[in-house]
Amino acid sequence: MTAARSLEGLKVLEFTHTIMGPCAGLVLADLGADVIKIEPAPGGDHTRRLPGFAAGFFATFNRNKRSLAIDLKSRAGQTAVHRLVADADVVLENYGPGTMERLGCGWDQLSAINPRLVYLALKGFLAGPYEDRPALDEVVQFQSGLAHMTGPPGQPLRAGASVVDILGAVFGVTGVLAALRERDRTGMGQRVGSALFESAVFLVGSHMAGTAATGEAPPPMPARRGAWGIYDLFETADRRQLFVGVTSDQQWKRFCTAFGLDDLAADPGLASNGDRSKARPTLIPRLRELIGAMAFEDVRTCCDTARISWAPVGRPVDMFDDPHLHAGGGLLATAIAAIGGGDLVPLPALPLEFGSERERAPLVRQPPRIGEHNREVLTAAGFDADGIDALYDAGVVIEG
Repeated sequence: MTAARSLEGLKVLEFTHTIMGPCAGLVLADLGADVIKIEPAPGGDHTRRLPGFAAGFFATFNRNKRSLAIDLKSRAGQTAVHRLVADADVVLENYGPGTMERLGCGWDQLSAINPRLVYLALKGFLAGPYEDRPALDEVVQFQSGLAHMTGPPGQPLRAGASVVDILGAVFGVTGVLAALRERDRTGMGQRVGSALFESAVFLVGSHMAGTAATGEAPPPMPARRGAWGIYDLFETADRRQLFVGVTSDQQWKRFCTAFGLDDLAADPGLASNGDRSKARPTLIPRLRELIGAMAFEDVRTCCDTARISWAPVGRPVDMFDDPHLHAGGGLLATAIAAIGGGDLVPLPALPLEFGSERERAPLVRQPPRIGEHNREVLTAAGFDADGIDALYDAGVVIEG
């Protein structure tokens, strides 16, 4: 066992689909847990077949897992899963309210089989008047005010990634680890809940605090009054864009030296960040003119010389070839088709490193085929070959 695989020996049953649930399972699996993805027979996780921008969901969030495809609407399927639960450490699910209970796999039903079980329910809402509502990442971005803060005034806009699904998953895993620690002390498991709406509200917490502190609701981010004198997007002479942030007075001095702005460095009216913020109406046009006459590579050199925060405006496709990600083990060669072969593409590893050697969590298993691990999972649960064949013959388990 290595630090990056420190959850080895933990058995997790994952009843999930789309992003929030699979992402929680991914974090546990990457860190070494044996995550068994319980997929509905016969179709499996519907994410496998999503088109458009969602076509990569399954490959992104389902590496390092085993797949058991089983019909939980059948009594035989429920009985088989209950046998798996008997020695499981964690169950996680993100189905709609009441679904797991109807399938015989709710918290009360499974904890009666295994009192040590930690059960993570990933929902739209935590306890309260909304708890029985269905929800989606985009829905709660609008409900929580996150979309309001993201788009221009009057044009609320969802974030460019499923940030709430992923944050809710990570909060859920945090709760699981806390509950496992508590189980070490008491010997008893418990239900843990994480939800989309509350995760989205957590994201806008600083805006809520700012409203209370100033008495004014903050405007959407594109129209905000910036906290920094220079915190802006610029375009170079070769029509490339980059973002530049100068967030301290020492950075300002280095910025002026690197860009040859001796007159600005000597101006006492620009000495502090507060001064520069007030001077933005004249300062930023001056900098736009300067940077707009320079080649991108020259601007890059000046920013690096000044040791300030800056970045080119990238696209997701640019990350495939990012030298930093490749050098640090930040990309894992993953089978997109989830058929155990074919082309491999580099997809993001967990954004964590461990130990003095800065080890990253590896890819051990490619995203599984539907039911790829049926026999080994059921055998480990005590089924003999004839019993497993009978489940296949009855259509309770399938492979695809």
